[in-house]
Amino acid sequence: MPLARLSTLAVAPLALALTACASMPETPDRGRAAVGDFGEATLVNAAGVNIGRAVLTQGPTGLLIRVEAEGLTPGWHGVHIHATGQCAAPFTSAGSHINHGEPKAPHGLLNAEGPDDGDLPNIHADAHGRVRAEIFTTRARLASEGPGQWLWDADGSALVIHANADDHRSQPIGGAGDRIACGVMAAG
Repeated sequence: MPLARLSTLAVAPLALALTACASMPETPDRGRAAVGDFGEATLVNAAGVNIGRAVLTQGPTGLLIRVEAEGLTPGWHGVHIHATGQCAAPFTSAGSHINHGEPKAPHGLLNAEGPDDGDLPNIHADAHGRVRAEIFTTRARLASEGPGQWLWDADGSALVIHANADDHRSQPIGGAGDRIACGVMAAG
């Protein structure tokens, strides 16, 4: 058989298979979320003063959180997603971290048994107390389906900034200290 004839025969079934796949309806991938849902949290300090905001954007495998704030003590600060959408100072009204899985995971991104679903990397305030950061987590979502805990449940959720850095190991909050800023997450 001539070489040109063989390559045409070999390619024809592949072309037919690709055409068939292109015409089939897509099925949702349960490990991915619908992209584009977004929300916001106005960050307030203990005096109730607006110090910044967090913008949340749903990606296919997790949630991107952009934090812009000022008026913080320079240095590293723990930041976590809390289970209740309330921010009455001293912000204990925000409850504990989102951690809906069973059994509950202990706190800490570096904990061999963790992390819990509300754990996030630390943020850094510059010498002027300003934060400009983006954080990504696969443990939370805005979309109705996909990976992570759903933040738009009946009592909402809050983003809390702490006075100190989170060591990502010790219990219950990694030594992050007082809750110094809070923002109720709301659909955008």
